[in-house]
Amino acid sequence: MSGLDVGGPVACAERTKSVDALTKKEILSALKSGEISETSEDARFRVRELLLPNGESYSGSLLGNVPEGSGKYVWSDGCVYDGEWRRGMRHGNGKMRWASGASYEGEFSGGYMHGTGTYVDAYKLTYKGRWRLNLKHGLGYQVYPNGDVFEGSWIQGMGEGPGKYIWANKNVYLGDMKGGKMSGKGTLTWVTGDSYEGSWLNGMMHGVGVYTWSDGGCYVGTWTRGLKDGKGSFYSSGTRVPAVQEFYLNALRKRGVLPDLRRQNQVASSVNMENLRVGVNRNKLSKGSLINLEQSRNGSVSLERRWSLEVSIEKVIGHDYSDLSTTVLDSGNSVQYNANVPILEREYMQGVLISELVVNNGFSRTSRRAKRKHKRLVKEAKKPGEVVIKGHRSYDLMLSLQLGIRYTVGKITPIQRREVRTADFGPRASFWMNFPRVGSTMTPPHHSEDFKWKDYCPMVFRNLREMFKIDAADYMMSICGNDTLRELSSPGKSGSVFFLSQDDRFMIKTLRKSEVKVLLRMLPDYHHHVKTYENTLITKFFGLHRIKPSSGQKFRFVVMGNMFFTDLRIHRRFDLKGSSLGRSADNVEIDENTILKDLDLNYYFFLEPSWREGLLRQLEIDSKFLEAQNIMDYSLLLGVHHRAPQHLRTQLVRAQSITTDALESVAEDDTIEDDMLSYHEGLVLVPRGSDNTVTGPHIRGSRLRASAAGDEVVDLLLPGTARLQIQQGVNMPARAELIPGREEKDKQILHECCDVVLYLGIIDILQEYNMTKKIEHAYKSFHFDSLSISAVDPTFYSQRFLEFIKKVFPGQNNNS
Repeated sequence: MSGLDVGGPVACAERTKSVDALTKKEILSALKSGEISETSEDARFRVRELLLPNGESYSGSLLGNVPEGSGKYVWSDGCVYDGEWRRGMRHGNGKMRWASGASYEGEFSGGYMHGTGTYVDAYKLTYKGRWRLNLKHGLGYQVYPNGDVFEGSWIQGMGEGPGKYIWANKNVYLGDMKGGKMSGKGTLTWVTGDSYEGSWLNGMMHGVGVYTWSDGGCYVGTWTRGLKDGKGSFYSSGTRVPAVQEFYLNALRKRGVLPDLRRQNQVASSVNMENLRVGVNRNKLSKGSLINLEQSRNGSVSLERRWSLEVSIEKVIGHDYSDLSTTVLDSGNSVQYNANVPILEREYMQGVLISELVVNNGFSRTSRRAKRKHKRLVKEAKKPGEVVIKGHRSYDLMLSLQLGIRYTVGKITPIQRREVRTADFGPRASFWMNFPRVGSTMTPPHHSEDFKWKDYCPMVFRNLREMFKIDAADYMMSICGNDTLRELSSPGKSGSVFFLSQDDRFMIKTLRKSEVKVLLRMLPDYHHHVKTYENTLITKFFGLHRIKPSSGQKFRFVVMGNMFFTDLRIHRRFDLKGSSLGRSADNVEIDENTILKDLDLNYYFFLEPSWREGLLRQLEIDSKFLEAQNIMDYSLLLGVHHRAPQHLRTQLVRAQSITTDALESVAEDDTIEDDMLSYHEGLVLVPRGSDNTVTGPHIRGSRLRASAAGDEVVDLLLPGTARLQIQQGVNMPARAELIPGREEKDKQILHECCDVVLYLGIIDILQEYNMTKKIEHAYKSFHFDSLSISAVDPTFYSQRFLEFIKKVFPGQNNNS
């Protein structure tokens, strides 16, 4: 399916047609030619008619030598503006008509369409809503010539954020948009009664979703670029979605993985565009429809045809249980389900069905296995951290932070892109802004207390965001959108407060004043390092700010990329320094959110040889950079996603071959299969893909090549999950082997050897080896082994760090 195009910016020639102030030379020329007729005796404020030498004319009031007040300007090509003026520019309410037949009526500011107005182009496309600098920006309602309608949020001329698209044939999409296309979470309902709720990417189903047919049957699974891809469950019209599956779907809605229809309807009702709607003949359909469900952009099978094919496949392979369909009782609206109708658990690869398992519906609802799965899903559905809502101790701080970032990004984004300069660095490159609670000419009113906002080196951090391909609108929506932030408990001794955006893309950390000084000092070299080494593993910084509430206490914080922004579950997290003193998480119940340390590490990780070499080389480059900056006490943050080991996959296949009746008795005490639920099956390296590949977060580096594939670029295919792009520190497949003697460190370790996917990077890079650290080194060296402590000089720290990391990622020849 081709993506929605909900109206780009006004055509360039029309969009930039502006009125310049009448020059003194033009007016004097007109006076000498006798082409100005005076209708007012006021020498300063006059109402005149001017015929300019170039064939253009102006009639209206003048203040000095420029239009001021009401007036009409006619261009030589037939364009006309009639409305209010200020200092020679269109400003206020007015009407603009172009030679092409397009017209605009509404508010202007500084010569631009800015505010609320209605635009009708030559083909009768009609938009009514908010404008910003000649671009649709804010809430708006657009009717296309073919009868399609879009209403919702616009950013920089494109449909962006929550919205509703209604086709002329009555198909309806309600959900998120990006760049004028269905992207994010949303629900598409066909006029036939079929619907899909789930994730979208560039106008195609992509991610977790639920497709429901008009007869009540549904498929719950994952899609990749419009095709079923991975594992899922098919429920025919005679089955009921089990309670455990229903719970899981509701949990996914709460987590934002699936769209929440109730919330979407609330958003739709809050974005009430009724007063903006424009009457249009809906019956007049154009052949040039902007949305054509019968033909995708690349000429492949269209969405509607593809689903028609898959419905046929479901009925043929799924044994067409239409004779066992639901029975609707006339008394009441309850539906009676046939417990004997099976559920089909399936696995697809790029739209092709590769396996199927028939599961009894009644068993799925009543077995202890389902109860255990329910318990696991309750745990899985809970995101780390506390949601910051009204009454939370950090609520005012979060509001101030979001207001400030929204102001900063909105202020700097319109500025023309350029290379950073020396003047963009340092304390003098920062600026202040007051945010009074009642609002001001520059800031909106808000519900937090009065505060002052300081933005450090905004041009530098804008350049860094662009370097890592972070869209300004995405950045604001992620941190400052409708969703609140989550506060994480501090894993370290610094006492810093951590916030995580609801989509998990960005981490926000409070800093000490000394850390801010270090970052500002090293920022020019940091920028150069990141620009030079695109595969750098050092923390990605995207903004540095300070808040000073009226209560007085200052908060300094930095916005960073979250290294664990992935749809895969991170089963274990390690903070590795290379030191040993105090480097264990003793007396702590270990779960997936526990930050483990050096002495807790119970695995070696074996990488493809060329990947290991590249990883260690980049870590050496990064650590040498930090050493040159006099930095120590940094860590390698390592996230591990476990895949199922081969022997468990074999046992699962054997268990699935047992009959349905016998399966219940096996599942009563089958702990292996229950453990298996926590891990997906294996991983496969496949030749490089493009359209179907999921990239990592904040990535701009090169893709990795595998010697086993003839030194060609490869992707990571996770059966049942996704196809991932492999890059340095992101989506890196490896083999994990248990370190002998370390089994007791983690009571939940299941396997001695298994496939894993790794995520890693260097964090905590703002600690200088200053006098305080030197004193700490002297004190601890007196009481402990000086080689085991963390507080050491940067040169020794770098050497010890690299030696330890080499042991974590041993070469293949070290494998016994």
